[in-house]
Amino acid sequence: MPAVKAAKPNEIFARDEWAELTRVSRWHGLWLSLHAWLMVALITGGTALLWQWHWLAGLIASPVAIALVGSRQLGLSILMHEAAHGLLHPKRRINNFAGQWLTGAATGSDLHSYRAYHLTHHRFTQQPEDPDLGLSAAFPTTPASMKRKIIRDLTGQTFLKQRGNQFAVAWNGLKAMLSGATDTEPSAKRDTSAGTPLNRNGAAGVAAPVVNLDGAKRTTRTVGRFLLVQLAVLAISLATIGIIPFLIWIIALATSFQLILRIRNIAEHACTTTGGNDPFSHARTTHADMLMRMTFAPYWVNYHCEHHLFMGVPCYNLPKAHQLLIAKGYRERMTIANSYAELLRTVTRPVAA
Repeated sequence: MPAVKAAKPNEIFARDEWAELTRVSRWHGLWLSLHAWLMVALITGGTALLWQWHWLAGLIASPVAIALVGSRQLGLSILMHEAAHGLLHPKRRINNFAGQWLTGAATGSDLHSYRAYHLTHHRFTQQPEDPDLGLSAAFPTTPASMKRKIIRDLTGQTFLKQRGNQFAVAWNGLKAMLSGATDTEPSAKRDTSAGTPLNRNGAAGVAAPVVNLDGAKRTTRTVGRFLLVQLAVLAISLATIGIIPFLIWIIALATSFQLILRIRNIAEHACTTTGGNDPFSHARTTHADMLMRMTFAPYWVNYHCEHHLFMGVPCYNLPKAHQLLIAKGYRERMTIANSYAELLRTVTRPVAA
């Protein structure tokens, strides 16, 4: 199918408005990357101190800490997504370093693989060619189905399945690196590896069997960066307060991050009237109060309609873009949910009698 229709900023914004919206700061994106890690340190460190003070206080605080750390892990994925669009820093080398090492590596993502994948999503949003179509096509779903998804996320089943697929590919890539095998060799002599597609945040998705040694090697390097970050978190944890901060970090990565990531993905496109002709229908914006911004919508990720309309607008300018669109009378063309609770009611419907 043809690519979806793009918005024309010059027909919506004045020249000075557009210049302000698309200005990429030299410090804002880097500050947000630092902010995410500082929040992780404060949350995990504070919870560890509560455990030292009294085990009951630590026990009560830990679920809250795990939820908040999962949100910051999503935040790191969002900032990697910003880097994929070249919006984390105006200098490409700094932008790519921050997207690869400061943000993406923490959740097992590769900036460059994700960039190609994600731009395809923008070009063919909700069309058959959209690699993210599977994230929204199943909705609306039943409460029972949603409950099963939540249980899989919060019990670590989703994490284990995704990491298992990713690590299997990485093992094949490592063997290819050690043996010197390449994709230029006859297929009969190659290892059969599983390609690991990335979801909208760059997290590993469900693998599909393919013969792709170059892709497997990239996955090996991605897993290597992921493990280095986990070792760094562990080393800092042990060198300061003890094992508790690392345990909160890794449990959050395996549980709350998975659920928050799922709800974020659902919010963006599920049950929208997306089509190729109206760029205002490509995605949903969800209003978020302070609690939601601390959990499901860090770093303005809830302004997804605005992001699809204008890929060149950094995340910290999306609220301004939203305000301008509303002021200019575009509200009726946009898909907007008043809350995440309203959104979940929209995508979860009982089976008809």
